[in-house]
Amino acid sequence: MSDPRPRNDTQLSQGLPGLTHHITGHDASGLAIVESDRPATWTPRINDTMAFDVVYTTSTFPPNMNGNADLTAHDKLIQSDELGLVNPNGTVARMVDFGPGTEALMHRTQSLDYGIVIEGEVEMILDDGVKRIMRRGDVAVQRGTNHGWRNVSSTEWARMFFVLQDAQKIKIGDKELGADFSNAGSDTEGLAGGQDVGSKL
Repeated sequence: MSDPRPRNDTQLSQGLPGLTHHITGHDASGLAIVESDRPATWTPRINDTMAFDVVYTTSTFPPNMNGNADLTAHDKLIQSDELGLVNPNGTVARMVDFGPGTEALMHRTQSLDYGIVIEGEVEMILDDGVKRIMRRGDVAVQRGTNHGWRNVSSTEWARMFFVLQDAQKIKIGDKELGADFSNAGSDTEGLAGGQDVGSKL
């Protein structure tokens, strides 16, 4: 059965539905309400072969939802255009669309990440050469490791949903492993955000 949802105005991917973010809250009596319904806003990457849609961010832990403080902080961060892959001291929920055959080169973030395949098949590649094919519903738990992603289809777009949580640096012997985008290609401006770039093994 085909998905009737139209593509978002800023969407690059073909054959995938447009998305909406439904953000909830409370009215003055404490009843749950929908604060806003927001169409996804996609940012192109790697010569328009990938795109990011930031669903939500938090900037403190635990987040403060009183008076919509977290929502205000999220909107301010998005408008600042300073968000990297990871939000220091917080979290990022992000959709990523991968064009046919697109490979995101090796990178490491200083974070604990949950990556879920939503559409298509995506190969997870680690820096020791290990590879895993992930299919719809499969989950990768990235624990500060150096990794890449590849859409295995040469004809169809793929989509993943990621939640990234800021984390302490990994220590291996006398080395500290922070964020590393040195092997991630040329389209990496701003991805480190406020994170320090650490040593490589």
